[in-house]
Amino acid sequence: MSNTSALWYFESVNLYKILCPHKVKKMAENHEFIKYKRQQFIYMPDDSATHIYMIVGGKVKIGHYLESGEEVLSAVLTTGEIFGELAMAGEEKRKDFAQAMEETTICPLTIEELKTLMYEDKELSFKILKLIGLRIMKLERKLELLVFKDARTRIIEYLKDAAAWRGKKVGLETLIQANLTHKDIASLTGTSRQTVTTILNQLKEQNLINFNRKQILIRDLDSLR
Repeated sequence: MSNTSALWYFESVNLYKILCPHKVKKMAENHEFIKYKRQQFIYMPDDSATHIYMIVGGKVKIGHYLESGEEVLSAVLTTGEIFGELAMAGEEKRKDFAQAMEETTICPLTIEELKTLMYEDKELSFKILKLIGLRIMKLERKLELLVFKDARTRIIEYLKDAAAWRGKKVGLETLIQANLTHKDIASLTGTSRQTVTTILNQLKEQNLINFNRKQILIRDLDSLR
């Protein structure tokens, strides 16, 4: 991921600090956080799109269902990130679902509350546009990988992106708190669970990564090809 894209990502995460109504005096009194249990849905396809949501703590997956009923993931989001933002662009009914992957606390924000905040803060309006721009960039990147790259490349690029967004540097190594199944990674990269398992094991045998169910350790990002 380029430095510019990484900057956009972190600026979008930091939007939570100024968007949450608890941080705005005139909104705080009438605002409540919502807690979700593991696997509980925050919204489903065809639900009314009346809010955007910020993750106070926990993890949420975003996806949709194929006609066959198969689940396809588009994103896994963590503390500080924002989702449901298509409501800002006029979406009336949800086309995807949002589901808690663990015990998760959500800060909801109505579109009217958002409009009020944006009207009073022009810098916030600019950052919202950056957020939407980031999501478009990520979608274009995913489409490019699906069309032009093989399975190994897509999985490696996923690991590198995850390292740029959420990785913790430890010397030359980068630790990613993944907590994703191989099936989740397969859905995010347009591959199969078996392919993910095979390629991760190959990378492990080459001493490029190490992993368990909760984390992935990348030995050296520059060597990950």
